[in-house]
Amino acid sequence: MLKFKKTGSVPMSGKEPSVPEGLWIKCDGCGELLYKEDVRQNHYVCYKCGKYFRITTKKRLRMVVDKGTYEKWDEELENRDPLNYPDYQSKILSLREKLKIDEAVTCGVGTIHGERAVVCVCDGRFLMGSMGSVTGEKITRAVERATRERLPVIIFTCSGGARMQEGMVSLMQMAKTSGALKRHSEAGLFYISVLTDPTTGGVTASFAMLGDVILAEPGALVGFAGPRVIEQTIRQKLPEGFQRAEFLLEHGLIDGIVEREDLKDTLAKLIAMHRQVEPREGLIPNRRKRPASQEEFRRKEKVSAWERVQRARAQDRPGALDYIREIFSDFLELHGDRHFADDGAVVGGIGYFDGCPVTVIGQQKGKTTKENITRNFGMPSPEGYRKALRLMKQAEKFRRPIICFVDTPGAFCGMEAEERGQGEAIARNLFEMSDLTVPVLSIVIGEGGSGGALALAVGNEVWMMENATYTILSPEGFASIMWKDAQKAPKAAERMRVTAEDLKELGIIEKIIREPQPANPQNISEIAEGMQEEIRRFLHQYLPLEKEELAKQRYERFRRM
Repeated sequence: MLKFKKTGSVPMSGKEPSVPEGLWIKCDGCGELLYKEDVRQNHYVCYKCGKYFRITTKKRLRMVVDKGTYEKWDEELENRDPLNYPDYQSKILSLREKLKIDEAVTCGVGTIHGERAVVCVCDGRFLMGSMGSVTGEKITRAVERATRERLPVIIFTCSGGARMQEGMVSLMQMAKTSGALKRHSEAGLFYISVLTDPTTGGVTASFAMLGDVILAEPGALVGFAGPRVIEQTIRQKLPEGFQRAEFLLEHGLIDGIVEREDLKDTLAKLIAMHRQVEPREGLIPNRRKRPASQEEFRRKEKVSAWERVQRARAQDRPGALDYIREIFSDFLELHGDRHFADDGAVVGGIGYFDGCPVTVIGQQKGKTTKENITRNFGMPSPEGYRKALRLMKQAEKFRRPIICFVDTPGAFCGMEAEERGQGEAIARNLFEMSDLTVPVLSIVIGEGGSGGALALAVGNEVWMMENATYTILSPEGFASIMWKDAQKAPKAAERMRVTAEDLKELGIIEKIIREPQPANPQNISEIAEGMQEEIRRFLHQYLPLEKEELAKQRYERFRRM
């Protein structure tokens, strides 16, 4: 399984890290004297404390681009000095001579493990990496050329923000670069933004935060207003780690933190996952016998609805991540709603199914008390639904089918969820999912609790596992409202018709996934194998359909109810 490497907090200081000449180097994080060659071998990361050194354009390209493949574009564009700022032109010429780069960004094309991509690298040594007119022009030209040649774009950001010496002309580069990326996106092409230390100001507020996938290096400072500006403005001391990459991940603003040693592999895998291929390429035809029919289910020993409820809630029942690991290869989890937080109750990302890239989203409970707190017992907040919708819209852009695993007692009903718009978030998912132009399959694997479950279950087909439940509210809640007695929950479960058999008979679901025994860690591989065959059948049926036909079929499915 492909995943981002977990990183702890990286010690920070007010000093600027640098790599001086000579055999030895002092780490500004821990103060240790380090052998420079060892630091180089460790990707310019302190091998004592993990502090990341800022690196040059040349070193960056050497780390991520295949040797001898990088071709630079648009070098030495003329700088027009719109404000006639004193000594500005001479400073530019001096930096070009000293640093052997022509501007704060280098743009070109190369391969990453054989995957061709446009790669732009910002360099903080050149006027703090500020975005002047030439910087904006080079990035814009690179993105426009990538759009014409249908290539992915990767930009390594590093900047102090807008270039003061160019005034409003610098500010306009924010709109210009963003507009170019919008056209690149509308062409169905892939953009990765890699945030390095520091990324601030107008660069953060433009191309840095517009990636289809946004990655960051550990400890990177990322923000619109820098920490000193904020402290001077509000006269408050900022908390430790504020605006660092780890802070952004926790607050849902980036997809993941990747260490330098893993970055080249991660970029190559992401590009491969977004390579445009025929959707059915690699899919293997059905090989296994179809699962038992509805009549065969009925011949089995009768299990009460309340017993099904108890099985659906069982602590050892496999969750979304368990099925993802069993069914999909190279799953890469993506994080955050890009607005507020990364909700642990919803997991999502990209994986392969028979060589076909798919977007997988699931509601995830915890197995331990600590994990249940992190996952909020599988009850999503608004940011969880917004993360899911972000990933669905990304899947639509890249023509990936969507597989959703539903398992929640219901949407979180706390005060903070209401303040952040829980109802709107669920409604928005229903609104947008109804018209998605890629195949959507939703599988209820445990509890399907009310609108909180439906927000991931507007599919072309909806399936249930044999011991899953799908309810308008919990049986306890139903009994309390209807009979003023929560103890009558078993009776309510029968009356509500919450089981897979009931809901297939009502036309709410299309398929029941058989469980030889109630799903548990010992039999998940057997269950997942059968589920895999049925997903393969689903993809064979729906992938050939036209966009409009997929959306129409899904609309008519719910229109009949």
